[in-house]
Amino acid sequence: MKILVTGGAGFIGSNIVDRYIADGHSVAVIDNLSTGKECNLNPSARFYKIGIEENALDEILKKEKPDLVNHHAAQIDLRRSVEDPIFDAQVNILGSINLFQQCVKHNVKKIIFASSGGAGYGEQTEFPASEKHVLQPLSPYGIAKVSVEMYLYFCMKTHGIDYTILRYANVYGPRQDPLGEAGVVAIFTSAMLKNQNCVINGDGKQTRDYIYIDDVVNANVLALTKGDREVFNIGTGIETDVNELAERLKKETGSSVELKHGIAKLGEQKRSAIDPQKAIKELNWKPAISIDKGIKKTINWYRRPAL
Repeated sequence: MKILVTGGAGFIGSNIVDRYIADGHSVAVIDNLSTGKECNLNPSARFYKIGIEENALDEILKKEKPDLVNHHAAQIDLRRSVEDPIFDAQVNILGSINLFQQCVKHNVKKIIFASSGGAGYGEQTEFPASEKHVLQPLSPYGIAKVSVEMYLYFCMKTHGIDYTILRYANVYGPRQDPLGEAGVVAIFTSAMLKNQNCVINGDGKQTRDYIYIDDVVNANVLALTKGDREVFNIGTGIETDVNELAERLKKETGSSVELKHGIAKLGEQKRSAIDPQKAIKELNWKPAISIDKGIKKTINWYRRPAL
């Protein structure tokens, strides 16, 4: 299959690209490298350094003629979306619309979209939240994810493009950037291995559903041929609060750093866990890596010698 992956130099996207290529697919990547890294790029993928909002997208899809587009490119910083919602909308909403228009023009058959379970559902009223949970995002980032889902539905109804929407829990694992605003596992692991203090936002009792990157990659493989015109939660359904996570990381790294508390951040919900039962039944997917095993694998990756 010919696949175009947007955001294919990023943490999640690059891991998906590697798997697609290993499985024998022909893969092209577009990424403006604003948060993606060249070192993440698979040498067997054709790479185009552009953003999804750019006009050059037309020529790339004309040249590549992908059967399927896997859409992971995004402005990923929730806090920046709160501070600058216009920028967030320009990239995440308008950029996605530009991409979808080009998909229609160049006869793309299907789009896989990386959405957000946590940011989309907002403050949950049921735990874990199913796909039927009301969408009440607390941040422009979450609003954008929900909006793009609606545009995909429009593209399907109007132009006949199939889609599968994957609503991720909090993804962690190798290649996540510890210098970014997203990814507490990466941030804390990197700091602890360097014996630097870690700051927990607020009281640390906020919970998240942590899903390991390999499980997310497997969902993206299954979505190539399954789950048309459906939405799936990709998570574990298990809540872990930040205090507990930090203590687990501290134990596994053998660190003696002090865990400090800072101010709570705007736009972040207090509790989040998403129900994966629909994906288990309809995609034949399951979250196979426990948080204890995932943390160990992640720490081992961060301990690797610098290249």
